[in-house]
Amino acid sequence: MDRLLAEVIEAHGGLDRWSQVTGLTARMTFGGPFWEFKGQPGILGDETVELDTQRGTIRFTPFAGTDRSLEFGVEPERVVLKAADGTIIDERSDPRSSFAGYDRTSRWDALQVGYFVGYANWNYLTEPFLLASPGIEAHEIEPWEENGERWRRLRVVFPPSIATHRSVRVFYFHDTGMQLRMDYAPEVNGNALAAHYTSELKIFDGIVVPTRRRIHSRRADGTADMTIDDITIDIQDVNHDSRNAREARKEA
Repeated sequence: MDRLLAEVIEAHGGLDRWSQVTGLTARMTFGGPFWEFKGQPGILGDETVELDTQRGTIRFTPFAGTDRSLEFGVEPERVVLKAADGTIIDERSDPRSSFAGYDRTSRWDALQVGYFVGYANWNYLTEPFLLASPGIEAHEIEPWEENGERWRRLRVVFPPSIATHRSVRVFYFHDTGMQLRMDYAPEVNGNALAAHYTSELKIFDGIVVPTRRRIHSRRADGTADMTIDDITIDIQDVNHDSRNAREARKEA
């Protein structure tokens, strides 16, 4: 494992602690003008997000209405919009293919938004531990200067088996190992350059989680346009489920 990645994982709680996690539930708030720009204002807001770390699934409640939820899963990739009683309202297999020919100005339907937030937040909520998975290549590259600080950087290459914004992403870290930023160019959004900042770290069940995320447009020189928060994500609470907790519930 790359030395920087090993330091980062240890700083966030360590692989031993993460290996016990089977899922999590988070209370999250989504905002920013991006959703209106995509033709879906109000599709997300205060959400209960449930994630399975083993099966690669994630659920958002409510979604596109107070009595609806959105589920994203892999093997194969699929998004499903459900009513409160579990009835399927709409669904789509191979959702990434629906973005073919799209550019950054293209409008999205509800299932496309669901696919985007589904795979993206599954990644966000399992990182940095996800970066130690088989098939992922991570190597430290030259540092970056920002706000008078020197940030260490990790170049990560994801295999096709993991749904993510793009096969190559760059992560930025403080000397303490805490994540500060990551860069990507989502294929589903016409490869528009993005700089994603993370802050306000809190510890939940022994795992460090950035509770404030702000996503900005990124210029060709690598600097971010900080005048607009295109997407905002705020996390109020995270509960990690574990094998030990599940066994305890079974015994009870």
